Amino acid sequence: MQKRVVVTGVAGFVGSNLAKDLLDRGNTVIGIDNLTFGTIENVDPRVDFHHEDIRDRDIYLLLRAADAVFHLGAMSWLADCMARPIEAAHVNTVGTLNVLEAARRANVPKFVYADTSAEYEGIDNFPTPEDKVQPIGIYAASKHAGAAFCNSYRALYSMNITIVRYFNVYGPAQDWRRVVPPVMSSFILRMLRGERPIIYGTGEKRRDFVYVDDVNEFNRRIMDDPRSNGRVFNVGTGVNYSVNEVYQLIEEKLQTGLKPIFKQDLPGEAQVSLADVSAARELGWEPKVDIHDGLNRTVRYLREKVLQAEESGAARPAH
Repeated sequence: MQKRVVVTGVAGFVGSNLAKDLLDRGNTVIGIDNLTFGTIENVDPRVDFHHEDIRDRDIYLLLRAADAVFHLGAMSWLADCMARPIEAAHVNTVGTLNVLEAARRANVPKFVYADTSAEYEGIDNFPTPEDKVQPIGIYAASKHAGAAFCNSYRALYSMNITIVRYFNVYGPAQDWRRVVPPVMSSFILRMLRGERPIIYGTGEKRRDFVYVDDVNEFNRRIMDDPRSNGRVFNVGTGVNYSVNEVYQLIEEKLQTGLKPIFKQDLPGEAQVSLADVSAARELGWEPKVDIHDGLNRTVRYLREKVLQAEESGAARPAH
């Protein structure tokens, strides 16, 4: 059945991909983003887009008659959150509370909160299940507070809320414009341009990388499956790779001969992430895109969309 779905953070990486996926399946998408972190070029033209802040009380009007809300809007760059902790708390915590209250007032049947694997920064149990968290950094703490409000609204108002902890999502439209871009897009773009990739620290940090199409499939599943109500799910692959291993995989594909530049480590990052995805599998979900296929797709996107746009003089390629 076609649904009316609200996506906050629709101009961001995960939000723009989710919106496109929902639209391709005949749903209506109302997108909310203040474009502080996302870019309008990411937003599919079929989205009913609203340039609004998630902290604006008037967003309640956009949630009326919605069948589901995916709350992805956030300040998610770790370095920015550490540099501006008050703003991070205001966007990630107060913003989440405002979207929750809007959804409550609008009687939205389903609310999905995009949480983060950073919740596990202080946990040394791998693969990590959902039952214990220990946020340390500003970003993780602010997202943890948002999750706490989700639990409050579920208990107080019987709202159907699902919390999803994304691990390291990658794929098309990943934000390569950041000062410190995500590993996948940063390495690929620099190497395609003939520049040496940059590794912060020793390169031995390990991450559970999950392709965005698999994330989309899980999000669609929980939107319709009542077994997800009131639960928390990890969305990863259950396999991790070091940053050095990612570089080697990309170099094997591109054959550039370029060696990494090692720089001082970035503060506030966990050494290891690895998802226990047993709960997600109980719903019938399984990650399908392995890292080799995912990297091939990412290389193709960056070549065709980003590099060609740069060569043609376009400031920002559309997704």
